[in-house]
Amino acid sequence: MDLFSLLPDFGNLVFTLLAFVVALTIIVAVHEYGHYIIGRWSGIKADVFSIGMGPVLYSRVDKHGTKWQIAAYPIGGYVKFAGDANAASGGADEDALAELSEEEKRHTMPGAPLWARTATVAAGPIFNFILSTMIFAGFMFYSGIAADPLTVGKVKTMPGIEGGLEPGDKILAIAGREAPELEEFGKFIADLPSSKNVEYRVSRNGQELELTGTHPFPPLVGSVAPKSAAIDAGLKVDDLIESVDGTAIETFDSLREIVVGGNGETITLGVLRDDTRFDLTLTPRRQDIPLAEGGFETRWLIGIGAGMVFEPATRQPGILEALEGGWNRVTYIISSSLSGLWHMISGAISSCNLSGPIGIAQVSGQAASQGAGSFIAFVATLSTAVGLINLFPIPVLDGGHLVFFAYEAVARKKPSEKVMNVLLIIGLALVLSLMVFGVTNDLFC
Repeated sequence: MDLFSLLPDFGNLVFTLLAFVVALTIIVAVHEYGHYIIGRWSGIKADVFSIGMGPVLYSRVDKHGTKWQIAAYPIGGYVKFAGDANAASGGADEDALAELSEEEKRHTMPGAPLWARTATVAAGPIFNFILSTMIFAGFMFYSGIAADPLTVGKVKTMPGIEGGLEPGDKILAIAGREAPELEEFGKFIADLPSSKNVEYRVSRNGQELELTGTHPFPPLVGSVAPKSAAIDAGLKVDDLIESVDGTAIETFDSLREIVVGGNGETITLGVLRDDTRFDLTLTPRRQDIPLAEGGFETRWLIGIGAGMVFEPATRQPGILEALEGGWNRVTYIISSSLSGLWHMISGAISSCNLSGPIGIAQVSGQAASQGAGSFIAFVATLSTAVGLINLFPIPVLDGGHLVFFAYEAVARKKPSEKVMNVLLIIGLALVLSLMVFGVTNDLFC
């Protein structure tokens, strides 16, 4: 496989690269601003704040003496603090420091107190986590969260979906079973009959009514995952899948059972989109899915999420509730990422789960093609990943510098420049090796 087989035409290539650059620029800017602002508040002067690398396209110097610049190559960014030998904070500029007074040295990175250097370095990843939390909380605050008891908000009106429900209906029972609280609703739906239509008992304007309508989760596409068989085949949100290999299906669970149990065999889906029926052929892909209780389960998936016949009515969460929900999403991404990394190292799951820059760029383009909301959610997820990776205890990364600071705190002295330089070279080699491994996965997995 080659690079251009992943990006099928020039238009898609440009769109994908643009989406990737925008996502990366936002994340890098927030990360580096975290270093800069906490460093400034800690009394450390920043000489340069750069978005991008290489030749400078634009720059200005602010009242604090910091040069703000945009460079030609949008592949990262950096803050160079006073006293640093280079932009990676890979050692002190001893010649420059020798000419400074003790008071002036206090405003350099090497001469600042240990607490100030630690806070400044840790701020980059922390700001990435803050960005992610704010985005996820913003989504929750904007869209609301499902009200309990489950209440109909907006009913789907489309071919293949039969009515009966109306906005404002409170769901009391489905198929003769009392509706549970929302947190137990997923298991409740899984146990419902696999029939196209079910009986609902609802409360409407103070009266209880019995009515018939489409199963709450028909084989309706609610979401399409990037880098999936579904998005490559052209499935879209609100497509109704009526059959698999010519056999009619009634519920999303029926579709899931066929796909998961098919061991990766190619399938043909009968799709209803608006008033048009057509067939799509695709091959499920093997994926390692994190489990709520920990660990992973390998499944064959086509990459779609279930859609409901109605949108639940929502309530407005409080700001603290939204922030808690956003942070819970961030911690889930962190824990599942660490678990996935450990399972890859131990050989429990495929190392192909690790994507490189090509794969990340492809996901960014596909997320952007699904709309602003999807792209912003991708930025939040990637920001969490960038923050986590930067905390790995590898020299040249923020986590490596924090390890050096921890040694300094215990030993009451800084590591020798010679040892630090050797470790920085090793760390750089590790990071480059990881990037090469990721690119290899992008091309050949």
